[in-house]
Amino acid sequence: MHEQQVVMVTNKKNGLGLTGFVLAIIALFVGEIPIIGWVVWLLGAVFSVIGLFKMPRGFAIAGTIISFIGLIMIIVIGGIIASIFGANM
Repeated sequence: MHEQQVVMVTNKKNGLGLTGFVLAIIALFVGEIPIIGWVVWLLGAVFSVIGLFKMPRGFAIAGTIISFIGLIMIIVIGGIIASIFGANM
């Protein structure tokens, strides 16, 4: 007799991690736009960090790293702009 085994495979998805990753990628391109870019960056960072607590974590980790890079870019560009306008006053 042959026994048949049924194997159920479930694809776990991390919607918050993926959303944070996509928003972090978008924020890299629009992050320099005041207010809009910062909001997109902040949402990407928040969703990515929340996504770290769910499995799988791949996109959430990538989104968190990209958001951190975006934060550094925003700080550097803000410092450059502040130094330019501060020197002219």
